[in-house]
Amino acid sequence: MDLDSMDCTSTVDVTDDEEIHQDRHSYASVSKHHSNNSNANAASGLLPTTTSVHELLECPVCTNSMYPPIHQCHNGHTLCSTCKNRVHNRCPTCRQELGDIRCLALEKVAESLELPCKYMSLGCPEIFPYYSKLKHETVCDFRPYNCPYAGSECSVMGDIPFLVAHLRDDHKVDMHSGCTFNHRYVKSNPREVENATWMLTVFHCFGQYFCLHFEAFQLGMAPVYMAFLRFMGDETEARNYNYSLEVGGYGRKLIWEGTPRSVRDSHRKVRDSHDGLIIQRNMALFFSGGDRKELKLRVTGRIWKEQQQSGGEGGGGGACIPNLS
Repeated sequence: MDLDSMDCTSTVDVTDDEEIHQDRHSYASVSKHHSNNSNANAASGLLPTTTSVHELLECPVCTNSMYPPIHQCHNGHTLCSTCKNRVHNRCPTCRQELGDIRCLALEKVAESLELPCKYMSLGCPEIFPYYSKLKHETVCDFRPYNCPYAGSECSVMGDIPFLVAHLRDDHKVDMHSGCTFNHRYVKSNPREVENATWMLTVFHCFGQYFCLHFEAFQLGMAPVYMAFLRFMGDETEARNYNYSLEVGGYGRKLIWEGTPRSVRDSHRKVRDSHDGLIIQRNMALFFSGGDRKELKLRVTGRIWKEQQQSGGEGGGGGACIPNLS
């Protein structure tokens, strides 16, 4: 997608107030190197000391923690089931054929372990049985966020303050303070563009950060434009906020109200769920006026904090309301 050919001019009305690498943790009692001699002891039924347990459960090929089935060769060297297929059934340590030998002793040792979450250094205080730890880590509230930038497949991960700085310094996105916004999206020859992504805009509001997306894509056979907001935080926090988007012209208006989606959901997932303001291309060109050969859309909106409601359900979905008055 060619971002350089697209202009986005913004005015903001203020009305309200290093890449994190997912390294494995080295716990104080755990040595960092892998000991195949210890693996051999485990295979022969000898229990390892607590200082070597973590290294015993580390696959020597991928260095990830091993989960059943844990395989071993005739000499007692272990590796995970995923890597067993990758090494073509040959032990990566002694080159002997692996066969189908399970290291049941090591699997039993793992059952007795309790380990801290690997995101402990990011604030997670939880400790889990070995076989429950992996499941928790996939949904841990302290796990890093993916970069929300939609113009390229950015692999950077981190906490919210780090990603805000990354978006500002590396992606050069527009950064604004305030809970209302007024954006003008411009594109020449819009009928020639079926898929496009405009520059991301980040808003700082209520002490939180929100990402405003705008893009063109095909919805079935119909070319459309879509604007939507994502919250830089978890879904439970996102439910505390609502937002509205409005676009119109020449006596017509479209309004969207909804709850911002968390950046835990990828921008593609949000877009494909149609959770935002969707504008048919012909309607967008009508709003643009003139000879309809250039897109000139002004999208206004605001963000507000959801108040607690007695007897009602907050958050909820949104509605796209045509106003023909």
